[in-house]
Amino acid sequence: MTFVEGPVTATVPATSANLGPGFDSLGLALGLRDELVAEVVDDGLEVAVEGAGAGEVPLDESHLVVRAMRAAFDAIGAQPPGLRLACHNVIPHARGLGSSSAAIVGGLVLARGLVAGGELILDDDAVFRLAAELEGHPDNVAPAFYGGFTISGREDGEFFSVNASVDPRISAVVFVPPTGVKTEVARGLLPERVPHADAAADAGRTALLVAALGGRPEHLLRATRDYLHQEYRRPAMPESLALVDELRADGFAALVSGAGPTVLTFSDGVDSAYTAKLADRCPAGWGCQALAIDLEGARVV
Repeated sequence: MTFVEGPVTATVPATSANLGPGFDSLGLALGLRDELVAEVVDDGLEVAVEGAGAGEVPLDESHLVVRAMRAAFDAIGAQPPGLRLACHNVIPHARGLGSSSAAIVGGLVLARGLVAGGELILDDDAVFRLAAELEGHPDNVAPAFYGGFTISGREDGEFFSVNASVDPRISAVVFVPPTGVKTEVARGLLPERVPHADAAADAGRTALLVAALGGRPEHLLRATRDYLHQEYRRPAMPESLALVDELRADGFAALVSGAGPTVLTFSDGVDSAYTAKLADRCPAGWGCQALAIDLEGARVV
């Protein structure tokens, strides 16, 4: 096994899962990217983090990017003698924008890029499956790796993902609150059972959302109506759900991004008047960004 000389750089996009009704199945890659740089060294482990998570995440073997890299090296069949890793993070942590999936996918892609012929040993399907296993579910890792709009799940113990089309007119505006909510807290608020009528309504909205994103954006408001998870999570993120309610009442296709508490609203271009109107609705103390849909997914630069 041969490791490449010099550093390798990988970038990976932020993602939004669920998109309203598509609980644990729909995901969308967004134009906001973390950058990871790594190289094989003679011995030891050196980790540096800038941006989101700096001073908070561990700088040892328990760092999520390092754990993902180790898993990839194990799958390839060789561990390097030493590693130097630098993470330049712009994806907010614990905000429902897929920071953990970006770390996992980025680590896997980075490790594969450090091995000569790594793509032949660990192909894309294998990377996706490994990412989904590490994350525990595929709805964020699928768009982080493949880019664009993905429909993913697990059947008979096997993870799957299918890309669906996204109308080029569609973009997103994200409203990011100053404090986060842990995914396990948000999931802990969900009931074990929901009414059959709510499940049926959610299935219909999910199907409509695939059509709306694919070329019928005029249906996005109706298509992003959720019946399964957002209302149950209100106690953990009341300000986010209040913003969703306000925006939807005024005709904007707003939803909770992933497990929250970021609010995502679909728009018609990062520089449009509609997007500017949305940006004016940003609550005091929150961050607001207009983002394009990322169609590339994770890549080695």
